[in-house]
This record gives sequence, structure tokens and C-alpha cells, in this order.
Amino acid sequence: MIRTHNLHKTHGRGGGRVDALRDINISVRRGEFLALMGPSGSGKSSLMSIIGLLDTPSAGTLEFNGQDVTGLSRDQMSDLRNRHIGYIFQSYHLLNRRTALGNVELPLLYRGVRRPERRNRAMEALEQVGLADRCNALPPDMSGGEQQRVAIARALVGAPDLIFADEPTGALDSKTGKQILLLLNQIHDAGRTVVLVTHDPSMAAGASRVIQLADGQVHSDRSAMVAPGWVA
Repeated sequence: MIRTHNLHKTHGRGGGRVDALRDINISVRRGEFLALMGPSGSGKSSLMSIIGLLDTPSAGTLEFNGQDVTGLSRDQMSDLRNRHIGYIFQSYHLLNRRTALGNVELPLLYRGVRRPERRNRAMEALEQVGLADRCNALPPDMSGGEQQRVAIARALVGAPDLIFADEPTGALDSKTGKQILLLLNQIHDAGRTVVLVTHDPSMAAGASRVIQLADGQVHSDRSAMVAPGWVA
């Protein structure tokens, strides 16, 4: 699904130049649950941004579904993201003045889906995460766990092939965080490819494969010895 070739990412210039990523050669296989793990500054968020088509590399190439996307325009990248990728972030990124339903339907609005259809699909996505009864609530009136479930519904509403989850439980208590991980596992079981970005080995342990980064390079790439998932 995704393949990188000698990927580099550099920030700054001259004496302030920092190599965030160096010689990254990885693949993301269709249908797997992959964890990108590493401490702060290891390059995992930079790598997620590039393979998630949110940023471009300084050097090297990136293939998405067999297509070299390195030189695509911003509009072309945006179209690929909207049609194929869903994102879940630690800070939710919800619009406080839109209801839960209004937030979930946004990707379909950008895609040009007519109002009746996008409303129906947004409600179905909220039902998937157990929040149909909170469809008219505003984010400030919801708990952190509820807001993250809205964000997951928003990621699912466009029926993406691939889900990126960047530290999705970082702002939640342990019990709610485990519920979110179990929900991600259900999403994977339903056939979607999931990439989880985390610094926490206990979170990465539920993935089918773990790529560990250190100082902008791949430190290890290993498959799980047991079936992926978290215990309820």
C-alpha cells in the first residue's frame, strides 16, 4: 500500500539544519495493523506526516497504491488524502461550533456529497462508535473520550482504506484510552489498514507489526509473535 525509498526529511538551513529522517525504507502492507514507535524526537511524527500525505520529503520517493506520489501538487495530495486516508489525532481537532454530526460530515462536505447523503453517512459513522445519541452535542460539552470517538467517526465516514492514529489516547485516562484502542482493533478487524503512532510499548504491543525509530532512522522492524489486538 505504501513504500518509501531512501526517504529523507530535513528541517532548517545551514547551521540550524536538522535531519528528522534519514534513509527510511519501509512498507505498509494492506490490511495490517502497524505501529510506528519511538521516543520524542525519533522522527515518528515526521514519518507519519509524509506517508500520510500531509507533508513531502526533502529527498527520496514515496509510493502510494503503486503510484509515485512524491511530485504531486498540493491539490492532488489533498484529493488522495480525502478519498483514501482517515486521521485520528491526540488533540481531536474538532470544530467547537459544529455539532458532533457536523464535525463527522466534514470530509464528505469537502468531497461534494449532497447534504442528505452525508448526514445519513455521518449518523452511521457515529453509530459505529456508539455516539448516535450525542449527534447534536457540541465538542465543549463532551468528555475527552466522546470527542475522540467523534474524531474516529470523522476518520471513518469517507470509507478510507487507511487509518492513521497519532497518539490517539495521549489525552485520555487509562480506562478510556483502552476503549479507544479496542475500537481501533475493531476498525482493523473490519478490513482497514491501521497505522498507530506511539511512544508507548504497551500500545504498540497490540499491533501486528512494530517499526521502531531512533534518531530519524529505522532501529527495528518486527512482526508480532501472537495475533494482534488488546484484551478488553
